[in-house]
Amino acid sequence: MQTEAATPHTPQDLAEGLKQVGYLPGDSTALVSYLAIKLGKPVLVEGPAGVGKTELAKALATHLNRTLVRLQCYEGLDEAKALYEWNYRKQLLRIQTESATAGWQDVQEDIFGEEFLLPRPLMTAIAAEEPVVLLIDEIDKTDQEFEAMLLELLSDFQISIPELGRIEARTRPVVLLTSNNSRELTEALKRRCLYLWLDYPDLEHELQIVRLHAPELDETVARKLTEVIHQVRQLDLKKPPSIAESIDWARTLLLLGASDIDHDTFIETMSVIVKHRTDLDTVAARVGVALQQADAAA
Repeated sequence: MQTEAATPHTPQDLAEGLKQVGYLPGDSTALVSYLAIKLGKPVLVEGPAGVGKTELAKALATHLNRTLVRLQCYEGLDEAKALYEWNYRKQLLRIQTESATAGWQDVQEDIFGEEFLLPRPLMTAIAAEEPVVLLIDEIDKTDQEFEAMLLELLSDFQISIPELGRIEARTRPVVLLTSNNSRELTEALKRRCLYLWLDYPDLEHELQIVRLHAPELDETVARKLTEVIHQVRQLDLKKPPSIAESIDWARTLLLLGASDIDHDTFIETMSVIVKHRTDLDTVAARVGVALQQADAAA
């Protein structure tokens, strides 16, 4: 249940609360998230993979003391997996127990009730007695027909079930839709949402994130880590390192007791931040060689 202490009164309150649960937002992130809570509007969060879009939803749920309901989108996702479906086995059992003299009208009214519904994430969020955070993750992996199905929910926070009628939200969820921008979303969807673009953080912001999650790491090592990460991201890679991988690398260096990121340390641990075979070669040839030259010059 949401508590008074978890209710932000200003964007700065929300930013501080998110920081306390391990998420360091930028000013625009804190402002848009605050408006989403106060205005009851969904937020479309776009940006490259690995910049903290999904983590924002998790952090909001933790800070607001709400349950996180997550719908992971994929190609071919339909209403039955997103909204609800009927429990056909239970319906069949009920039909079999009906009197032989019962007409179809009687049977139909009996088997199309809420007890025969199997709620999926969207309906779970709508039907929740306590407010939740609803994450519709990677909406760009679905098609425009699925987007159209979402419009009623995003506009009025309700869904229509032909057999039962309209079901309105008992509480108003905080809704985040994330997209890796792999395709253009429809204008109808965008009109219903606030908009937030998340990109890779600048060096100083990422240094603060690393320090937040690995405070024991030496300041000099932490700064060199973020500098190297930014050098790696400037290369033409299949998958640039995410913020989460920066944090993983910091924790790896801590476990290894590294006092510096020299060439050997980098080559030994770069698989923590680089996850494609061809990328490993590219990074070793560019950043690794640069570190080796720096070591020789020192």
